[in-house]
Amino acid sequence: MILFPAIDLVGGRVVRLANGERSRMDVYSDDPAAVAESFRDAGTRWVHVVDLSATLEEDEAARAANDAAIRAICAVDGISVDAGGGVRSMAAVERLVGLGVRRIAIGTALVRDPAFAEAAAREFGELVVADVAARSGEVRVNGWREGASLSADELVARLAELGYRHLVFTDVARDGMRCGIDAEAYRHVAGVAGFPVVASGGIASLDDLRALAALGPDVIEGAITGRALYEGSFSLEDALAACARDAGD
Repeated sequence: MILFPAIDLVGGRVVRLANGERSRMDVYSDDPAAVAESFRDAGTRWVHVVDLSATLEEDEAARAANDAAIRAICAVDGISVDAGGGVRSMAAVERLVGLGVRRIAIGTALVRDPAFAEAAAREFGELVVADVAARSGEVRVNGWREGASLSADELVARLAELGYRHLVFTDVARDGMRCGIDAEAYRHVAGVAGFPVVASGGIASLDDLRALAALGPDVIEGAITGRALYEGSFSLEDALAACARDAGD
């Protein structure tokens, strides 16, 4: 199981939001590349970067600062970067490719622009990741601020038909809250998708990571964790060990 420690960016700074709310933001670092280096040094192979300034449609200065931060993170030797946030056009995908990103997450546009979602899957294949967020089974879009009047099951099934084979599923009610996971929700989503998913939202303890790993590689490809790491609930080294399915992972 891949562990994706999260680096959420606003104006070039590393932050975390509670429930995706901009008004509930904690700042953890002004040096995103140094954070990525610390993750690399602890043994991680991937980091998950979210451009919240693009997601929340902030000004050009904030977006430019995030672009610079993403480029610097991608330049860190020994890690691969999975990134998303505000990816709503082919130009946005190409911009992130140019910054050095290895996987690119598409969220709101999966719902708002089905033609783009289909074209991205066709043109970029394994490079693109479907980023689905839901609260009580309903898809949330636009930085999780709006409901989509669409069930997560319906969207996930549609994306699988389009050819998406990587999917991050976020439980919005749990994200940034360190309240624990709903393992069965991920089992359900993976069953609908027909391929393993990346779990996001609510990871509070090593037991949460172990529970996800225990679901097996047919259900869980990886897990994203942020606040629990930054606030010392567990070390990255221990988290990586909890994610290992066997001694050789």
